[in-house]
Amino acid sequence: MKQNREIKVEDLTSSPTCGKPLVMGSTVFNEDCMTVMARYPDKFFDLAVVDPPYNVGASDGSFGNRGYDSKTSKLKHYANHDKTPEADYFTELRRVSKNWIVWGANYYPQYFEHSGAIIWHKKNDNPLSDCEIAFQSFNKLVKYVWCEWQGFLKGGEAGQRIHPNQKPIKLYEWILINYAKKGDIILDTHLGSGSSRIAAHKNGFDFVGCELHKEYYEAQEARFKEFTSQLRLFG
Repeated sequence: MKQNREIKVEDLTSSPTCGKPLVMGSTVFNEDCMTVMARYPDKFFDLAVVDPPYNVGASDGSFGNRGYDSKTSKLKHYANHDKTPEADYFTELRRVSKNWIVWGANYYPQYFEHSGAIIWHKKNDNPLSDCEIAFQSFNKLVKYVWCEWQGFLKGGEAGQRIHPNQKPIKLYEWILINYAKKGDIILDTHLGSGSSRIAAHKNGFDFVGCELHKEYYEAQEARFKEFTSQLRLFG
């Protein structure tokens, strides 16, 4: 699938830290997602694919007892220890988006009105969860996707593990292929490692992302820049 707009790769390697609502291929803000969403009109985004914090995690080193030592990471592991989003986040997400796919649906079921879901089986061989559940707003069907991912123990895609909740690029590609259509604008309010951003760019979708924490924002910027540089070399 070709990109929706004629954008030079060089223009996609950095993102503004603030400013007016903008969609130019791939735009990422180093800001709170509530601040960013407030800039956009109702139903601006065709699809929000988000992975909010679940208020469980490894910032206290607890994963070390299960085969992973968070102290060895170069980046902080507070991301999945943040406070779980409250009702105002989900209200705003619904306002700016026509449809939503929300990971961690089992952690905040009170915010969802029907039972459409995606179940991602990671093929794990460790004590972490075998699957993750995402709410989807399109219908009440439940879809199952197999995508091997050893999480903390495996490290990241192509050796890049830059976030404790990192998900595979190919998982986001599967989501976009199955739930988005050509010309859609995609939103990710908790960008983390930037896998969703890369998947959107690979498949020709305009994209807006938010990442509050500077360390992760800078890490995903570097990852995206490396990805687009490879496209330029081998495309």
